[in-house]
Amino acid sequence: MRQKPTVLAREIVASSRLFRVEEVQLRFSNGVERTYERLVGRGAGYGAVMIVAMIDAEHALLVEEYCGGTDEYELSLPKGLIEPGEDVLAAAERELKEEAGYGARQLEHLTELSLSPGYMSQKIQVVLATDLYEERLEGDEPEPMRVERVNLRELTGLVQNPQFSEGRALAALYLARDLLTQRGVFQS
Repeated sequence: MRQKPTVLAREIVASSRLFRVEEVQLRFSNGVERTYERLVGRGAGYGAVMIVAMIDAEHALLVEEYCGGTDEYELSLPKGLIEPGEDVLAAAERELKEEAGYGARQLEHLTELSLSPGYMSQKIQVVLATDLYEERLEGDEPEPMRVERVNLRELTGLVQNPQFSEGRALAALYLARDLLTQRGVFQS
């Protein structure tokens, strides 16, 4: 196993309401020194959650919301920040109710994913939600989210949809499909 580089210095070089840019000076085990920049969150570090909510054995729920990063309305999985004092599954249940209008009788943590580990420290917890029922909670979204269904048999087609571009969501859908196939719930 490789030895992690030695941190020589750290400094916040830029800051906004949501993010900080941290400059990290490193020395690698072979003596080479480099300066890296990474985006770090401003929050308390509770993390985030993304939910693959199965409305039936073949269909997962997607939500449409405005995304500032792309300046477009995008389809993705329900997701959001984990609040102080909340565990991953409680956050998944709350976000699912706020964004999609459903609760889940079964919640299972699947994995943790990152978006761009070379430049960002943020990670997201992926949760599988099954046995759904209708229930809505008031959320912090500026406008109601449109909810769509995606058939797990049609993930290749989903990638062709110009409104769907989030790699983490695609990875989570494939992971859930494979797991449900292994369990005999989904027949591919």
